[in-house]
Amino acid sequence: MNGRERARPDKTIMKIAPQKMRVIGILAGMVSLVAGAENWPQFRGPTTQGISTETGVPLSWSAASNVVWKTPLPGESWSSPIVWEDRVFVTTATEAGKSLHLICVERKTGRIAWDKEVMQQNPIRRDEGNTFATSTPVTDGERVYVVSFNGAFAALDFDGTIRWTNRDTTFYVKHGLASSPIVHGGLIIMNCDGTGTGDDPLVGWQKPWDGSYVLALDKLTGQVRWKTARGPSRVAFATPINVRVDGRDQVVSTAGDVIQGFDLNTGERIWTATNRGEGLVPSPVAGDGLVFSPSSFNTGTPDIPIAIRAFRLGGKGDVTQTHFVWAQTSEVSKVPSFVYASPYLFTVTENGTAQCLKGATGEIVWKQKLNGRYGASPVLVENRVYFLSDKGKTTVIEAGSEYKVLAQNPLDEKCQASMAVSQHQFFIRGENNLYCIGRTD
Repeated sequence: MNGRERARPDKTIMKIAPQKMRVIGILAGMVSLVAGAENWPQFRGPTTQGISTETGVPLSWSAASNVVWKTPLPGESWSSPIVWEDRVFVTTATEAGKSLHLICVERKTGRIAWDKEVMQQNPIRRDEGNTFATSTPVTDGERVYVVSFNGAFAALDFDGTIRWTNRDTTFYVKHGLASSPIVHGGLIIMNCDGTGTGDDPLVGWQKPWDGSYVLALDKLTGQVRWKTARGPSRVAFATPINVRVDGRDQVVSTAGDVIQGFDLNTGERIWTATNRGEGLVPSPVAGDGLVFSPSSFNTGTPDIPIAIRAFRLGGKGDVTQTHFVWAQTSEVSKVPSFVYASPYLFTVTENGTAQCLKGATGEIVWKQKLNGRYGASPVLVENRVYFLSDKGKTTVIEAGSEYKVLAQNPLDEKCQASMAVSQHQFFIRGENNLYCIGRTD
């Protein structure tokens, strides 16, 4: 009623004492906060696209303000935190990467509830910026599912009991594994975009091969439900997303050289589009009937530029020509994923250039240099985009057609994991600590 109460002729507006009005207002606010809370069950949240519906999250913080708690974590890992109600889960690797652990942290206090070794793993070659526990775990609210550095899976109850392991799906990645699984329905879905183990080290990296696939496991048993080959592609570190297309759930999955859609239940490859480039790190995002993805590193073809590309969803077969919408070669992110806040696509490069594009056309709306380097993917909450730098400084901008900085929040600790948003709080993993950021007043 636009803030005004209109009395009907046959009704009397009840007068309420000011004290009772204050109590009602407080209770209404509490109900609103509870109703607005959501879990952050996997990499990039409930939609796997870095979008949160939370309200009441802090705009500003520092190492000395709005920190609810700060908990030291053992080992080394750049996996992102996930949150389910009053539990926060992170993985880590100890013993020089040989021991993979899952840690459960109490959300309200920051106390480590338990620290469980999930499995021993073989810490073979990885790039300097990677770790032996970079894959983010995923939960369905009953179990937590973890992927080891070598591609093996495990499921744990919320008390840390291991329910099953699957070591049959291991694969090799020249630069070290960094993809994360998602869970949807009864399936755990994972991109398996590895590289060859033969005499030619370029196979699967600089040279396309047929060895990559998308995998779905039964979440109750760990058994393979489907496994679908990509066709010719190259190495990638992206995480798939689930989208609804023409009334069917599709797994939209990207790798070096390709963007593809798979039937969620059967694994049938419905469509594929060429997006030339190898070493793809950013995960795709979708919105308004489009899917957006960069082509990442070297294309292998001098006349094909590295670019952000948009394709229209809804096709079948090879849709490279029929469903291509636009390409933008300006400031192509090679590490952080995007966020889409209709009608705008927000991106940031590793060297800190942020930009806003029109989702429908790829036209640049604005471009701005941020301070520092960036590996974490941004999040969108309350119409604000939060960019977390490698030095732990979060730049908050308005998600709009004008570049407007709302806050700059330093933590003064190295950060490369993407933040989580849940229960009106942010959860940020630093090199040595896990932070819970929220209102402390």
